[in-house]
Amino acid sequence: MFPHLFSEGKIGNLRTKNRIVMTAMGNHLANTDGSVSERDIAFYTARARGGVGLIITECAIVDGARGKGNTQQISVAEDQFIPGLNRLAKAIHKCDSKIVVQIYHPGRQGISVINGNLPMPAPSAVECQAVHQPTVAMTTEEVEAMVEKFIQAAVRVKEAGIDGVEVHGAHGYLINQFLSPYTNLREDRYGGSFENRFRFLEEIVLGIRERCGKDYPLIVRLSVDEFLETTGQPDKGLHLADGVKIAQHLEKLGVDAIDVSSGIYESMNVAWEPFSFEEGWKIHLSEAVKKAVSIPVIGVAVFRDPEYADQAIGQGKLDFVGSARQHYADAEWSNKAKAGQVGNLRKCISCLHCMETLMNADMSPIPCQCSINIQSGRELDYADFKTNGAGRIVAIIGAGPAGLEAARVLALRRFKPIIFEKTNQLGGQLELANKPPKKEKINWLIDYLKNQVAELAVEVKFNTSPTLEELKKLNPYAILIAHGSKAVMPHFIPGIDGPAVLSYVDILNRTVKLTNQKVAVIGSGMCGIETAHFLAEGGNQVSLFEMADNIGPGLYFQYLIDIMGRIGQLGVQLYPKHKLVEIKNKTVVFETTVSGEKSEYSFDAIVIAVGAEPNMELTAELQSHFERVYPLGDAVKVGKIRNALESGFIAAYGL
Repeated sequence: MFPHLFSEGKIGNLRTKNRIVMTAMGNHLANTDGSVSERDIAFYTARARGGVGLIITECAIVDGARGKGNTQQISVAEDQFIPGLNRLAKAIHKCDSKIVVQIYHPGRQGISVINGNLPMPAPSAVECQAVHQPTVAMTTEEVEAMVEKFIQAAVRVKEAGIDGVEVHGAHGYLINQFLSPYTNLREDRYGGSFENRFRFLEEIVLGIRERCGKDYPLIVRLSVDEFLETTGQPDKGLHLADGVKIAQHLEKLGVDAIDVSSGIYESMNVAWEPFSFEEGWKIHLSEAVKKAVSIPVIGVAVFRDPEYADQAIGQGKLDFVGSARQHYADAEWSNKAKAGQVGNLRKCISCLHCMETLMNADMSPIPCQCSINIQSGRELDYADFKTNGAGRIVAIIGAGPAGLEAARVLALRRFKPIIFEKTNQLGGQLELANKPPKKEKINWLIDYLKNQVAELAVEVKFNTSPTLEELKKLNPYAILIAHGSKAVMPHFIPGIDGPAVLSYVDILNRTVKLTNQKVAVIGSGMCGIETAHFLAEGGNQVSLFEMADNIGPGLYFQYLIDIMGRIGQLGVQLYPKHKLVEIKNKTVVFETTVSGEKSEYSFDAIVIAVGAEPNMELTAELQSHFERVYPLGDAVKVGKIRNALESGFIAAYGL
């Protein structure tokens, strides 16, 4: 099955058992001094054991003084880091996989406070419009010194027994900044013409070749298109033709492979895509490079499905299929694909929870996390999967993500989970989350959980809300309450119970279908903004009201940028700083939070989307009758998919 995907690969003299690459992605697992941690080794080893042919580590630091991306990142800036890298290499090799270390400097995209509160070095003093950090142009001497730092880093990588090195020239980091006319405004020999802008990377490549030898595998990652048209600057930066030209020059220098990507921080969504980007959307980038060079091409394009990945290789669009987030979401993706267990793949849903937590990890107690794989990054914490359930019954009330994940883990532990679901389907709140436009990837998670429940022979009682007596008769070892949440309806607002007033649940579950109507959506959190999108795509004239100062308060910026662009194209009118105070039939009264003035608007329908609250009515009653009763997910506190799955996993793991 998938013969192209599972054929042997070759990069220089490096041979891989398949064409699957886990591309670089930060994980915030290294020790704070930059050394490889045991968590790092466990994380990467899980992917190697899971069948990945080639693992490329997170971007590693070449400049310990002013080149850090975060406080827990692998460093290759000093010789002291070689032993840790060697331990990592040995662990990966035991799993019949290969490993490459990616080396980089963040340049203007770094964070000053993490780098001695110094301005970030860059080709030119062009501040990044995403991170807004103080930026200073490097002197010619500093550029030359930085070239040497990259070369020395590669030498250490080789000395550590790592199979190859990847030079990170993508995603708007320092090398990309030199390559791009958008960020390189220099007038010395490192700026101006293409040849001069290319010189920094050229000297790094030639230096690595000289010091590490012509046979040491050397890969360069490129953003072959910066997609600055997405920021309203279509004539700026690097375009695909420029990226192809850079790749051709690198081939002439003796580089062994090109790792093709796109975007910089200001066009971040084309590098780390949110929900709306379809699988394969940027395969044309890899294809263009492959047509122009004879060395192998690694490509990324939201790869999730092994059949599509296999076809892309077979059609000559690339040589190696790369993904970071997919292997973050399912360490066993490669092995499952090889065995034909496609239904058991835990496909990354592109929710960007990993990116959100990674970017906040230095300022938050929450580490970098995967939304749908609770074990990712915590392989050491959840290494002891005890199978001591002994057939004991655990009743699970609710078949949403928390209940289904708990059932999966309990079944693996040899308990006997029994799910009681009041409706006729599995999925719970996921069956609302998948309804807005571009949220179809949620179905991948639903399908995975359904398949797991079926494969593990978990008993499910549909259309059933168990009575106290029925539960007592079952005599369960434990009861897990996972019956989710309900929409908030602020009944204190006059007129809220009027005939024109609906809940976002009514809209998303299609209880009420609106077309060609003038609709107000109250609340612009996740449920509100997605309901507005759903209604606007359905042909309605939509106005979105929000009491906070800005639309989408608390939403992760990548997601917000994406959906705001789409609802803007659909003509959704935005009204921040508007507090709902009254509804008079079809007239809605607001008070502006700035001046306190009241204004009235007329609509055909008013949709309340101010959030959800836990269903808690069962918990207290059951806790008075049973020894072990644990509420899960939204039944405790309304949260994201991660919160629901994590609560189910932890309860079942620790029972």
